[in-house]
Amino acid sequence: MKLTVFGATGGVGREVVRQALDAGHEVTAVVRDPARLGVPAHDRLRVAVVRDLTDEDALVPLLAGREAVVSALGAASNKQARLTPVAGPALRAVVSAMDRAGVTRLSAVSAAPLGPVTPADGVIARKVVLPVLRRLLRDVYADLAVMEAAIAGSRTGWTVVRPPRLLNRPRTGTYRRAVDGNVPGGRSIPRADVADALLTTLGDPSTAGHAIGIAT
Repeated sequence: MKLTVFGATGGVGREVVRQALDAGHEVTAVVRDPARLGVPAHDRLRVAVVRDLTDEDALVPLLAGREAVVSALGAASNKQARLTPVAGPALRAVVSAMDRAGVTRLSAVSAAPLGPVTPADGVIARKVVLPVLRRLLRDVYADLAVMEAAIAGSRTGWTVVRPPRLLNRPRTGTYRRAVDGNVPGGRSIPRADVADALLTTLGDPSTAGHAIGIAT
């Protein structure tokens, strides 16, 4: 499969690039700073530098001839999301550029707090932990909510992946999934498993048009 990956220098995006190459895919990694990619040169890897991800005209050539897009974009902090939202503005441009380039499949990472509350999580998690988290990271989640709305309103065959707390651990491949909901009791997941989920959903048409909750 020929893929274009946005957010390729982040923890999840870097794993997406590595795993996609290992699986035999051809990857265009879209970055602002190539030095931060941290993936060895490969004959199936193209690195494209784009400073402004809202520049739709600059994105179209990077999508022409591609079969799918993976977005691992997201603000690094609540302050960044408040001052310069990342995911929402970028994905508005990305889905429009995909339409122009004729690319119809998209998977994008979001976050579990944007999903519905799971009664199985218990009272403390539902009444204390989640409200505090949503308040502390309200600008990050607001940015992701704009992103999800842009994706849902597009003509792409989209899948949104919503993980809880991210860990720097090896891929397990044994995480749980919940369609249009969060995983009951799901507290964390390795970034490598999030990357696995983003790539796996591309080949699973049953996930198109759905948000998938994942957790270990």
